[in-house]
Amino acid sequence: MLSRTSPDSPSLFEEVPPVPDFSLELMARKAGHWPVAGTDEVGRGPLAGPVVAAAVILDPDNIPAGLNDSKRLSELQREALFAAIMASAVVSIATSGPCHIDERNILRASLDAMRRAVAGLAVAPACVLIDGRDVPPGLNCPGKAVIRGDARSVSIAAASIIAKVTRDRMMARAHEVFPQYGFSRHAGYGTKQHRDGIEAHGPCVLHRMSFRPLRKDAPPQ
Repeated sequence: MLSRTSPDSPSLFEEVPPVPDFSLELMARKAGHWPVAGTDEVGRGPLAGPVVAAAVILDPDNIPAGLNDSKRLSELQREALFAAIMASAVVSIATSGPCHIDERNILRASLDAMRRAVAGLAVAPACVLIDGRDVPPGLNCPGKAVIRGDARSVSIAAASIIAKVTRDRMMARAHEVFPQYGFSRHAGYGTKQHRDGIEAHGPCVLHRMSFRPLRKDAPPQ
């Protein structure tokens, strides 16, 4: 069963700072939970490609400047921060591919990727901050779901950047194998170019066959 935070319960995570900060991590440290990891995933919505999750334990004495939700950053900013995070933090990355997504559904595949990313950290965290409403089942330590976590916690923001850059690079490589879909331009999302490519060439092994309009029982578009 998935663990969810209750929208009706008092929360320490209701106020969103102008930019993510380290306050949630320090709060956990004060409560005796250290080190603290942040985890996030990228790629729930596309019609093709994997969902990519990352887990990050930041060095509190060496936090890269400019960390933010990956969606608020330019490609150049994300690339620079990716390098800075990899050089200064403990990082782990995990993916769930299209077959896994089709077999388990996108939510469970995303949560499983986050669980495996956390499990793959070279330093075991004492607590994990998770972006969203759900705590991945099977974590090896306590976890706290944080709504809009990539805008609140620098650890989650760092994980979002690692996951986003990693997935974009994967889809750019996929474009070299399957250029007919334009993966390097839309990263597998359902753009007109992508849908036209599917119509003209049919799906490939990277497509999620449980997603509309690829699903066999999906109504005509």
